[in-house]
Amino acid sequence: MELKIAILPDLVVQRKLFDAAHRKQLESLGDVVYNRTEGMPTPETLKDVIAGADLAVTSWGCTPLTKEILDQAPRLRAVVHAAGTVKPVVTPELWSRGIRVASCNDSLAVGVAESALALTIASLKNMWRLSQITREGGWGQGRELVRELYGITVGVIGAGKAGRHYIRLMRQFSVDILVYDPFSTAEEITRIGAVKAELNELLEASDVVSLHAPSIPSTYHLINRERLIMMKDDAILINTARGSIVDEAALVEQLQKGRLFACLDVTAPEPPALDHPFRSLPNCIVTPHIAGAVNNGIKRLGQFAVEELGRLVRGVPLLGEVKPEQLETLA
Repeated sequence: MELKIAILPDLVVQRKLFDAAHRKQLESLGDVVYNRTEGMPTPETLKDVIAGADLAVTSWGCTPLTKEILDQAPRLRAVVHAAGTVKPVVTPELWSRGIRVASCNDSLAVGVAESALALTIASLKNMWRLSQITREGGWGQGRELVRELYGITVGVIGAGKAGRHYIRLMRQFSVDILVYDPFSTAEEITRIGAVKAELNELLEASDVVSLHAPSIPSTYHLINRERLIMMKDDAILINTARGSIVDEAALVEQLQKGRLFACLDVTAPEPPALDHPFRSLPNCIVTPHIAGAVNNGIKRLGQFAVEELGRLVRGVPLLGEVKPEQLETLA
């Protein structure tokens, strides 16, 4: 019997994820059934598409895979989630049936890390302010504030996939890298080329602090007023993770004092109010949640999903497998 692969996201999401080459690769693995509807798929649609499937692909817009849906696919052995967190689709029923789950979060994390690197360089170089000065007729005022990625300390909070990709990029520069991650050992951090540190130690020592922690109860307002005060004057805070990690009222207070520079790709809520100080403070850069996969970058997730399906078919280890016990520490 030919392997059946169910592609559950709607047509809009499919077009973002897969190009013609991806579809050709998918169809070389087995009989592929595509969701032909537009808009968030209903449970009834998911039942129809997944019926009899051995493997399934989910993504943005897919609802939880409930017992009623899974009953249509008694042979289902794995779900590849072509997005970040698997939490929107996984259910206890799925785990209880022994169905494996894989996330494409690693591909998403590449874009996040690259964006964090871009914000790091632009902020150290004082590009934001120098550009504005130049627009206003000046030339070079503020040049004395320019710094390089050399001889400084970069603090990374969270050594998950995005944090580790950022560390990998930072290792191309002559900088010291400190990492705070309660879920990683000192030996693990050493192996990826950094030094494990306590949070307060990292904040006090770092010239750049880049946030890559998940949004879980223990990270809510992890960066609070007390910890912001610990940071060096003129330190740069970069948040490409989740807005909830930062006490934003406390951050506004420190920004208004001119102590820090912040680059925020995420806020809580999104977007910030039209009159929010983040929108007008000269030492705060806000981007509209673009650090992960956007436009052509979404195809990277599609490629990872296709390759992960190929690994399933060949019976080799998955690169994005998620275990039930990991959910508490994942974004």
